[in-house]
Amino acid sequence: MSVQPDTDTPFHQAGTHKQTSVYVYEAPVRIWHWVNALAILVLCLTGYFIGQPLPSFSGAEATYQFFFGYLRFAHFAAGMVLTVAFFGRAYWALVGNHHAKQLFSFPFWKRHFWAEVWFELRWYLFLEREPKKYEGHNPLAQMAMFFFITIATLFMIVTGFALYAEGVGKSHWMYTAFGWVIELAGNSLDVHMLHRMGMYTILVFVIIHIYVAVREDIMSRQSIVSTMISGHRTFKDDRPD
Repeated sequence: MSVQPDTDTPFHQAGTHKQTSVYVYEAPVRIWHWVNALAILVLCLTGYFIGQPLPSFSGAEATYQFFFGYLRFAHFAAGMVLTVAFFGRAYWALVGNHHAKQLFSFPFWKRHFWAEVWFELRWYLFLEREPKKYEGHNPLAQMAMFFFITIATLFMIVTGFALYAEGVGKSHWMYTAFGWVIELAGNSLDVHMLHRMGMYTILVFVIIHIYVAVREDIMSRQSIVSTMISGHRTFKDDRPD
């Protein structure tokens, strides 16, 4: 049985009526999630070796290998995909259902939101005996996604395009659009350092995100991993929260 979300309950928390499945994540949101995950994987792998190049190969002269060139191309292509997907996701937050908007919202002014964040922290630290039921992201996950996906992705896009713009030259429109980042930071080396720090920050978040998703799929009262495949949140019990 599929029940429409109760938008009147705080933070889209599951209501007290019986429900076994709720359609939460629409197809564009699910597609963005997996495309974004693949782009981040490629960006982190190639970005690491761009900052820490492998030793030179002795099999052939560097001109004929072009290994670093392919590495840079893969990094730039993945960055373009990440950027287009991000703005596509922002558009869907405007036209999609209310769950699609969570990635771009952070209701820090609501006292109840912080109470729910505190509860979720205690649950993740094994200080609560039973979790609550949510149709979309729980408040702690919503806050984490806002900072480590929305804000962090914007930061990586801006700093990444600034570094790319330096390579195409000051006469290019891209430098006009993003060159101010280098001037603000002082030099491109500092922008590179900030960009790399952003990569490590996102990488740590991804590791925690995967752990929490698997943990919640096992220990929580609703589906987690399969929801981002099917779009349906399936509840494991019919008890009120």
